[in-house]
Amino acid sequence: MLKAGIFLDIENLTRNGGWGIRYEVIKDLAAAQGCAVLRANAYMAIDEERESLESGTGQRRREYRNAVRRNGYHLTLKQVRRYKNIDGETVVKADSDLDLAVDALLQSDNLDYVLLGTGDGDFIRLVRALQNRGKRVDLVSFGNASAVLKKEVDNHHDGFLVPGLLPGDETSPNRMRGVMISVNEEKGYGFLSVRTGLGSSEYRCDIFCHITDFQGIGGLPVSNDHFAGLKGRGAIIEFDMVEGPGDKPKAANAREFRWEDRAAARMAEGNEK
Repeated sequence: MLKAGIFLDIENLTRNGGWGIRYEVIKDLAAAQGCAVLRANAYMAIDEERESLESGTGQRRREYRNAVRRNGYHLTLKQVRRYKNIDGETVVKADSDLDLAVDALLQSDNLDYVLLGTGDGDFIRLVRALQNRGKRVDLVSFGNASAVLKKEVDNHHDGFLVPGLLPGDETSPNRMRGVMISVNEEKGYGFLSVRTGLGSSEYRCDIFCHITDFQGIGGLPVSNDHFAGLKGRGAIIEFDMVEGPGDKPKAANAREFRWEDRAAARMAEGNEK
């Protein structure tokens, strides 16, 4: 069995739609690739100044960090630094990229497989270095992920499509997310693919979607050009899975998934607690 190491850039993941990510599912994702997880690492910013001034914020952040540790992750914290730029504006920075890269290279001596969690294109060089050492490198990311980084890795796992990775998805079991894999622009229909499990080959690719079941902004109809363009853009489609003609699966109430709206709602919900 392959020996796996996990390296998560938490700030990048949560900032781009991965708020509330389930860390145990990340480990299950690595295991589903035929691996035994040997190392699990998470890199996170810590703002001690703010936490000391806002007791509620400090308590929530400490509880969150403890939850990450309970899931078996070694947590590396990077202190937030504040400084003035040339315009006199306060700039906040906490960059743990170097820590992650160094740890990944050093620990890879005892690893066969690396699961990198980020969308930051600065890690392209790290991916190449690990691959040149004979390691398989997979990526899990959410929104705003570098297109070059996704192409550079051996396999890219879109976090929005991984079953059970984000909280709340299980509350509407028939509400699913997938991508358009074929489109007949002239007749206004296509077929969607959804991920059914954590294995890299666990997909269902036969879900019919008609343009009349697709909602644009404000629930308005969309043009044939827009509908056909969903495939080329790799847009994520959210829909209700229903039974269609001949007991075939069909997408209803379909619309383009906006991760920014979900991220904002989740973060606001977390700040209220």
